[in-house]
Amino acid sequence: MSTEPETTEEAGPRTPHAPEVREAQGQETAPEDSSAAGDGATESAGHTGDTQDSEGVEDAEGTDKAEGAEKAEGTDGEGSSQQSEAQAELAAQRIERERIDRRKAERQAPIDSGAKLSGTAADLLAAVRAVESGRKPTVTALREPETAPAPRPAAAPAPVQPAAARPGRRRAGATDPEAVEAVRRVLGEGGAPETLAPQMAAALGEGAGSALREDPWHLLRLTGVRPEQADGFARALLGPACGPDDERRGRALTGWLLEHAALAGHTALELPTLTAALAQRGVPDPDAAVQSTLSEGEALAFEDALEEPGAPAPGAIDSEEDGDEERPVRVLVGLERYALAEESLADGLARLLNSLSQEASGPWETAAAGSSGGAAELARALAQNGLVLHTGGEAARCEPAALLGAARAAGLRAFAVCHTPDGRRRLTALLGEEAGEEAVATVAGLLSGAEGPGRDPDGALDLDLLVVLDAPQLDVEAAAMLVESLPDGARLVLSGDPAVLWSAGPGRVFADLLASRACPQVASRIPDPGPLGELLSGVGIGELNQVDAPGKEIVIVPVRDAGEAVHRTVQLVADSVPRAIGVPPEQTVVITPGHGGAAGTRALNAALKERLNPGPGRFGGFDPGDRIAYAPAPGRTVPGRVVNADADGLHLECAGVPVVVPRDGVEQCVRHGWALTAHQALGSRWPAAVVVLPGDAAQALSRPWVYTAFGRAEHHLSVVHGVEQALPKAVAEVPAKSRTTRLQTLLRPQVPAGG
Repeated sequence: MSTEPETTEEAGPRTPHAPEVREAQGQETAPEDSSAAGDGATESAGHTGDTQDSEGVEDAEGTDKAEGAEKAEGTDGEGSSQQSEAQAELAAQRIERERIDRRKAERQAPIDSGAKLSGTAADLLAAVRAVESGRKPTVTALREPETAPAPRPAAAPAPVQPAAARPGRRRAGATDPEAVEAVRRVLGEGGAPETLAPQMAAALGEGAGSALREDPWHLLRLTGVRPEQADGFARALLGPACGPDDERRGRALTGWLLEHAALAGHTALELPTLTAALAQRGVPDPDAAVQSTLSEGEALAFEDALEEPGAPAPGAIDSEEDGDEERPVRVLVGLERYALAEESLADGLARLLNSLSQEASGPWETAAAGSSGGAAELARALAQNGLVLHTGGEAARCEPAALLGAARAAGLRAFAVCHTPDGRRRLTALLGEEAGEEAVATVAGLLSGAEGPGRDPDGALDLDLLVVLDAPQLDVEAAAMLVESLPDGARLVLSGDPAVLWSAGPGRVFADLLASRACPQVASRIPDPGPLGELLSGVGIGELNQVDAPGKEIVIVPVRDAGEAVHRTVQLVADSVPRAIGVPPEQTVVITPGHGGAAGTRALNAALKERLNPGPGRFGGFDPGDRIAYAPAPGRTVPGRVVNADADGLHLECAGVPVVVPRDGVEQCVRHGWALTAHQALGSRWPAAVVVLPGDAAQALSRPWVYTAFGRAEHHLSVVHGVEQALPKAVAEVPAKSRTTRLQTLLRPQVPAGG
């Protein structure tokens, strides 16, 4: 690795704080600060990105994933005259969720279990069953005598960023002008910004004003609003009647914690974790708050058996004596949308694995004979299995590409999807332009119906094989919709690099399936080439190696502080990389751990815009030629550039496709995009990448983050290095952050290990 000389420039952090719901200076939030969940929750005073709840409810990964979740609903803008891409995708998701709901309703009554539970777990399970049977559970059922968990010191509050309502909370009548005006009046009475009215009306629907007046803690449904801010709003409206033991407050905080857990990747939370977090937020009786939330149908509870080493499998105990032995269980609480998606995904995967017709293996044998190496191994596995996992790095993408070509040559209806337009471009290059145009799409395009092979009369995808690349980026909802869309007898290949960051949305589908051993796994033997490939191979196994880079493929740029990091980054993008490597600025990406802080995406984008495309920002902070990051849906960011703006909105070009963002959706969906977070950049690659590691980012680093950030470079990587020994320590000692999910538990009884 080579090292460039040091330079120094001061740059101060920009970290606004808002202790109440009203904006700090009584002004409207600037466009760059209105990004909602991720930006509000991640821009704290300490470092570039992450606010972390002591119970793990808010995870540091929320820094990168929030770009999609924080903005997507804003694309449904009130004045939009035609259906936008985000609306089409959300409509497709609603249709698929209705299908999932119907499948759920068709199931028979749950198996009677949990008879041997005691204490809080038993009370909670009894409350759940009471709700399922239509009875009102006893208010005291979950209360334990005397003491509640002692409150822990509260985390430093993040600044509130008013934005769209959380995904999944929208209701009919959201844009009714009368409802918006009614909400505006209530917000004004409580001292909250009246600009929140459209989002609040969208969250509550018909009668939104009355609902907000009766329950001021509904304000927590807006992403970026913190509990202390909602408490201040409630005190202003309710006066002496407002107290920490209010049942409405307990329900709202329970939902808020579960929503933030989902942003951190969890599909559910263990009951002790949830109650401890509620106690930390000043809820006097956390168990009663959980019970109230369950009784109102705002969350679901589950009882999952825990597997102990050497213990017999569930159902393996036959004798009456052995049957009396208690099995360890855990009680979890989660939001309905993620619970149903995870259950639907498990059912769909079991259907693929169990509905396979062995008589249809002939074409797969033909495909195996027409290919070699990993592609042939995949084809042979598909002859006997409905689901196959494929692991490998960037170079290994040639194997699913070869499988796709061989399957189509054998007469099979085969199709592939990637997470991003750039992933589609790279796979198309491997297949050839003509074949790629016919056989490759994006996940979002396939689910929305804008791309893909079409549907059969039953609504299933009309194909025999679906290959999903970038599989680690699938969250439970997208994965469930893909699997539910496959017909019986179809094959599914999930291919990806298990070392990268997990999905921006909740769940860890690919990692759970790898751990479950429920189907064959084909590991590619093709390494990524060159110095960059050697560096990534080491990071993947926890080693940050010195790599010879005679062609300046890897350059280390030491810096002393965040101001110098910003200065050196601009110098690299604008001067050094174009001059020494031959990569122009528009083909170089900057990656940093978070949005806030002195060297976060905001500060870096401001400096890069000033150097590369200066202008007054006359179109909502943007000028023609600006590089942008467009977030049309939760967890999905598409790089692009600004073309112009008119009465219809902001005109963009994203992956060669024109996009018009309505004026009222720009703040929620578009930000400058010279600098991205690792989650935003995931699924795409650039000829050159500059990874910025300022000193205050040390706590945000992990092995998957470093692997993902370094892996965005195709030919050249510059590392602006200010974290000293924190970088090798993160690579060696900080694995992926754990996520609480249920997929393995749900899949275990339906599919024995090994398929």
